[in-house]
Amino acid sequence: MAGPDLIIILLIVLVLFGAKKLPELARGMGQAVKEFQKAKDEFGDELHKAGANDPSKQAADVKAAPLTLPRNADSSPTTAATQPDPEQAVPPRDKVDPV
Repeated sequence: MAGPDLIIILLIVLVLFGAKKLPELARGMGQAVKEFQKAKDEFGDELHKAGANDPSKQAADVKAAPLTLPRNADSSPTTAATQPDPEQAVPPRDKVDPV
């Protein structure tokens, strides 16, 4: 916003609220901004505290995932198991089976 735009807005506010209400409006706006800044600072402090946890304590809580597949080379899946059977009938995709 440029200078002339701001002056026009201030004149409209002066006409709408009057000269007696302007100090009260400005005081209320100042208090609202101060409350907003206070809440923003508290939120930032909470985020900072949450991120500043002891990393060595967090690393001790981490456990390795259990091994679910055997590591033998002879137990690897074959390609025939992943290929669909060409003799099996495939239903058309445009019809949905009722569930």
